[in-house]
Formats: sequence, C-alpha cells, structure tokens
Amino acid sequence: MSGVLLAIDGDSLAHRAYHALPKSIRDAHRRPANALVGFAGFLSTLWDGEQPESVLVAWDTLEAPTYRNEALPAYQSGREFEDGIVEQLAVLPELSASFGFAIGKAGGYEADDFLAAAAASWDGPVLVATSDRDAFQLVSDRVTVLQPVRGVSELARIDPPAVRERYGVEPEQVPDFIALRGDPSDRIPGAPKVGPKTAADLLRRYGSLEAALTDGRFAAIADDLRLYRRIATMDTGAPLPELRPTPPDWPRAHRWASARGLNALAGRLAARA
Repeated sequence: MSGVLLAIDGDSLAHRAYHALPKSIRDAHRRPANALVGFAGFLSTLWDGEQPESVLVAWDTLEAPTYRNEALPAYQSGREFEDGIVEQLAVLPELSASFGFAIGKAGGYEADDFLAAAAASWDGPVLVATSDRDAFQLVSDRVTVLQPVRGVSELARIDPPAVRERYGVEPEQVPDFIALRGDPSDRIPGAPKVGPKTAADLLRRYGSLEAALTDGRFAAIADDLRLYRRIATMDTGAPLPELRPTPPDWPRAHRWASARGLNALAGRLAARA
C-alpha cells in the first residue's frame, strides 16, 4: 500500500494524556478515566488532521522484560507509575482496537520497536506520532516524526533537516549519538564526559561509533558503548499485525466507550458514528 501509515506510540501519548487532564475524571464505575478520555481525543485529532490510510497503535508490555533490561539491568530502572495510569494502560489497547486500528504489542518488545518495524515494512509515507526523541532515528525522506508540542493540536514535524538542527547528526546516527551522550531517562550511562556537542562532533568526524572505536577511541569501554548503541536501536523485527486500511469504526468505538461507562466520550463518538 502506498498511502500514509500513521504509527502511534501509545504509551508516550497515554502518559501525556494522563498528565494533561484532571485525575478527577472517572467513568461511571468510578474508575480512573483521564488517560482513556484524553487518548481517545488524541486518536480522533490525529485521524482528522492526517487522514491516513492505515493506523498502528504500539504499546509497551510492562509486565514482561525486554532484552534491553536483561543486557543492562539499570535500563529504565527506578521508573514508578501511579496506579491510575497503570490501570488505564491495561485497557488502552482495547480502546485503540475499538477504533478499528491495528495494535502492536508483545512481550519482550517496546512500543518503539513496533514503530520501527512498521516504518521499515510500509511502502509509502509514514508518520510516527511520539514524544520520544529516540524515534528521530527513523526519520528519512519517507518517515516523519510528529512530535506533540501542545496536546496533539500542535505538532512539530521532524524531517531529516530538523534532526540535523536539533542533534547535529544524521537520523541514522541517532543510536550512536545516544550511546555516546547517554540517556538519563533510560539510565544509559554513555561515555564519560561526553555531552551532546562532543558526541555530535565525534560522529561528524568518524561517521559512526564503530569507526571511532576502531580508531582507538574509548578503548576501555568499547564493549559497553556497543551495548548502549544496541539498546538505543529500535528493533525492526518486532512482530507486526497485518497493516491494512483502517478507517475509524466510530460505531464500535462508541459501543466500547458506552460499555466502559465513559458516557461523555461515548456521546462524542456517537455523533461521528
């Protein structure tokens, strides 16, 4: 298919919705609902704005470790989520499926991996909606990252020149850049005393992390840096569902929201059915 694929980082936008809307929002059964309501709004807004041929919504599997956790035990350690968002993350894939959209989720893989697999397998243009800058490694003449600025009503469109402007490297060098610079949010240490400018300078000089290591740079931690690069690289081998045309199924989404006790959301969806 040669139309536009919209690949959405579900976890990234779900956390954004959870922190953007009041936690007092609850369904008819008094269960937390702010992330559900906000995320449904994101889906509708993204669909209206982009009119893609196909939509994939990708999710982490919180209860299953990935090879990244096994290779680097400190990876993403120390992250604690409130019960309200954890409860909603468990049902958000169902909400997304009720729209008729494809779902990417499997133990051992992160949402990022499904975004990478989708971008690699789709023949036409790809839009990747995420707040995670690690996804800049996917950017190309065919793949654009949609980075929310305010909710999803304002989106920065990240193309290759934007990656160069922000990081000083090419999109395909982003995993090398992360390995050298480190990533505090993911607990990737990086190379000692190497910040963003030095990392970019090294990659402009050598072209790749491997070339810098071959030249003798960082000899004492070369294997560590190779590991950090592997951890920062999105896995295009994630098991994708079939990517096919997915026009929104508004009646089905309305029925799901109604059964969940999301009465105001159900009313909005009913108006589109």
